[in-house]
Amino acid sequence: MGAMGIHRLNHAVLYVTDLERSVAFYRDVLGFRRVPMTPEGFRGAAFLQAPDSTNDHDLGLFEIGAQAGRSTAGRATVGLYHLAWEVDTLDELAATAQRLTQAGALVGTSDHGTTKSLYGRDPDGLEFEVVWLVPADQIDEAALAARTRIGRLDLSAEIHRYGGDTRGGVGISIPA
Repeated sequence: MGAMGIHRLNHAVLYVTDLERSVAFYRDVLGFRRVPMTPEGFRGAAFLQAPDSTNDHDLGLFEIGAQAGRSTAGRATVGLYHLAWEVDTLDELAATAQRLTQAGALVGTSDHGTTKSLYGRDPDGLEFEVVWLVPADQIDEAALAARTRIGRLDLSAEIHRYGGDTRGGVGISIPA
């Protein structure tokens, strides 16, 4: 048997305690928009599309109620750690960092050499990553070597180095 020809993650589905609170977070902080896909008569679900996505939806949210316990994945059980969404420019990454900070949702940053990352948590404590990828034609030996460690992200220095409006991922996740 051959390998599956996967191109990208199509969508993620999260269980949340309060649907409208989660919709507001993903809308107001990350710019997702609600799309009318919930089947008639079905309550407690919302489908969201990322700001520049051409996908019919990128995130499904299903409400299970306030009685639900917090996820223990990675601490006491196996499970998903996080999903990563990619932005096109470092200026977008910086704006996202500001919005996450204002919402009290930024929990970390890191420099993985070829990937510049922000880490956030939604209202239910579910972690996600927002990344900018160094364009393939700008990847050097230092960036490749840095993939084996987690460094401190200096977003201002990265903007100075690569330019705030340089599209990332060209040749990596965006066809050249």
